[in-house]
Amino acid sequence: DVDSLLVRGMCLYYQDNYDSAFSHFQQVLRLAPDYAKAGKTYRKAKQLKTQKEEGNLAFKQGKLKEALAIYTKTLAIDPDNKLTNSKVYYNRALVNSKLGNHCQTVEDCSAALKLNKGYIKALLLRAKSHGSLEKHEECVRDYEACIRLEKNTNEETQRLLEEARIALMKSPKRKDYYKILGVDKNANDDEIKKAYRKRALVHHPDRHSSATEEEQKEQERSFKDLNEAYTMLSDPEKRSRYDRENDEY
Repeated sequence: DVDSLLVRGMCLYYQDNYDSAFSHFQQVLRLAPDYAKAGKTYRKAKQLKTQKEEGNLAFKQGKLKEALAIYTKTLAIDPDNKLTNSKVYYNRALVNSKLGNHCQTVEDCSAALKLNKGYIKALLLRAKSHGSLEKHEECVRDYEACIRLEKNTNEETQRLLEEARIALMKSPKRKDYYKILGVDKNANDDEIKKAYRKRALVHHPDRHSSATEEEQKEQERSFKDLNEAYTMLSDPEKRSRYDRENDEY
């Protein structure tokens, strides 16, 4: 049954199992040489595998810009192959990291994670890049996510998390969420909610549509900080962790 063989082959292809997928496609084409869909899928799969391997080779040889270009072309071959593309995004992120392009590294890791939420290597690399960009809160969140995903406690990841937490506490950019909301550190849930609603009305971007562009941006930043503060302090677990980290450092 050539249709069943093709379906199985496509399933294997989208599971990143190329050798088995190729075997199925070849069987289909031996039985039905004019089966256009099988031929098209087989060619696309071979092209994707070949270009990914060419990018890997260029990377290993230190040809970083060449590898970057190859991986970019590879991503355009089959947007539906999420598993392979997540790996290509990660590989491109590695290249960008080597080139010192930390913002692009974060973007590529985020794209890889969008396609594969449990991609620990992409989380670790994004955390490292966030640290390089001095985005310490994001760095801590990524390392925490890694630890949640790891089946066994990884001492290295735990060490990196502790270092990121220390960097966050020492950072002058550390946000005081209590100050942002205008409440005391002993404020209860109702007081936090009332303070948020009151300040959100003041800083909501819709209330400043007639302001200058610079003033609008400032209000948008304030509104974003308010939402961050409320998200942190309205969640008992997140608030407890935030308070504990402030006390520790």
